[in-house]
Amino acid sequence: MNIPPRRVAITGIGMVTPLGNEAGSTWTSLIQGRSGIDTIRSFDASGFATSIGAEVKDFDAEQRIGDRKLLKLTTRSHRFALAAAAEALADAAVAPTPATSSRWGCISGSGMMGVAYSELLRTQRRFAPAGEFDVRAMFEAGSPAADPMEFCRSQANAGVALLSHRFNITGFCNSVNTACASGGQAVGAALKMIRRGRADYALAGGFDSMLNPLGLGSFCLLGALSTDNETPARASRPFDRTRNGFVLGEGAAFLVLEEMSLALRRGARIYAELAGDGNSLSSYRITDSHPSGDGPIQAMRAAMRDAGIEPGQVDYINAHGTSTQMNDRSECAAIRAVFGPDADRVNVSSTKSMMGHLIAAAGAVEAAVSALVIRHGAMPINANLEQDDPDCDLRFVRDRTLSEPVRAVLSNSFGFGGSNSCLALRKSE
Repeated sequence: MNIPPRRVAITGIGMVTPLGNEAGSTWTSLIQGRSGIDTIRSFDASGFATSIGAEVKDFDAEQRIGDRKLLKLTTRSHRFALAAAAEALADAAVAPTPATSSRWGCISGSGMMGVAYSELLRTQRRFAPAGEFDVRAMFEAGSPAADPMEFCRSQANAGVALLSHRFNITGFCNSVNTACASGGQAVGAALKMIRRGRADYALAGGFDSMLNPLGLGSFCLLGALSTDNETPARASRPFDRTRNGFVLGEGAAFLVLEEMSLALRRGARIYAELAGDGNSLSSYRITDSHPSGDGPIQAMRAAMRDAGIEPGQVDYINAHGTSTQMNDRSECAAIRAVFGPDADRVNVSSTKSMMGHLIAAAGAVEAAVSALVIRHGAMPINANLEQDDPDCDLRFVRDRTLSEPVRAVLSNSFGFGGSNSCLALRKSE
C-alpha cells in the first residue's frame, strides 16, 4: 500500500526588510518598485569604498517585542528574527500550545557574524588596547566584570534558542549556517521534517545583519560590493551589462508551515504549497559558481523533481541575482540548461535589485516573496535592468509588475562556499 507523502502548506508570513518592517509593507514596496537602498546611516561608512547599503529603517524593537529582559539576550539580527516570527505566527492564527508544542519544529538560517561589532570593539578597547590580549585585565580584582551575556549572544544557536524559548517550541530545532543559502535551506529542511512526520508545524526562516564596519569591510576587501555611492537606488542591477557588485542588506523572514490536512481542517488561509527542495554543493570556488551553472542546475532539477513539477509548469523564478558578474552569468546558464525551450517563457526577476542582499536572511525573504507572488498573481520587477547582457538573455520582468496567475515558482539561493538551494512552491489546489 502506497501512502501519499505529507504535503506542506505555507499559512503564515512575517518579514523585517529594508523595504518595510512587516510583510505587508515589504510586499507593497516591491510591487510599487521602490528601492530600500541608500547611504548607510547606522555608522560612518564614508571611509569605505562602498558607503551604501540596504538598512532596516525605523525598527522599534521594544515596541515589536516588548520583553526587555529578553532583549538583553539579543543582537540586532535576533530582534529582526523575533519580530518576523511573531508576525508569521499571528498571520497564521496558530501557535504552539502545551498540547502541541512538541509537534512544532523551529529551523532558522543564522547570520554569518555571531558577535556584534560593538561587542568586538568594546572587547578590543578594554582587553587589548595595545594590540595584544591582556588576560589579566579580564579578571583583575576591582575592575568591572565582563558581561557574560556577550558570550551567550554570540552562540551560533542563539537565534533558534531565543525563538524556541519565546514561542514555546519544544520539538525539533536546528540552526543552518550556509552563508547566502541559509534561509532557503532552513525552509527546505522544515519541509522535509514535516514530510517525515517529525513535526506537524514549523517556524522556519532566516535572519542576518552584517551592516557594520567589519561586515562591510570584509565584502569590500573581496571586491564584491557595488561602489556606485552617488546613485544608491540604482547600484543593485542584477543581469544588467554594467552591474558591478551587490549591495549589502539586513533583515529577517519567517514562515509558518503546516501539514496540509491540518491547515485545511482548521480553515487556514494558504498562501501556497511548499512542494519541493533541492540542494547541491559546488566544488569550484569559495565565492563563485562554475560558469556552466553546474551546482545551481543540480539544485533546481532536484527541487522540481521533489515537487513533481515540469519546467512547463513554472511561471516565475525568483532569481538569486546578486548583481555580480559571475553569479548572474552562471545562474542564467543554469536556468537555460534546466528549462530548455521554456527558458524563453518563464518570467524571472531578482528582488535584490530593490532590497539588496540580505545574506543568511535572503533565501527566507525570497521564499516569502515567492509565496506572495502565487497568492496575489503578481511578479515584482527586476529593477535597474537597462542594458542587456548577451550572457543573461532570459525573460526578465521589467519596467512594471507583471500581473497574471502563477502556478509554480522556483526560489534560488546560492551561498559563499558553494551551497546551492532551490525551493519549489505551487498554487494550493
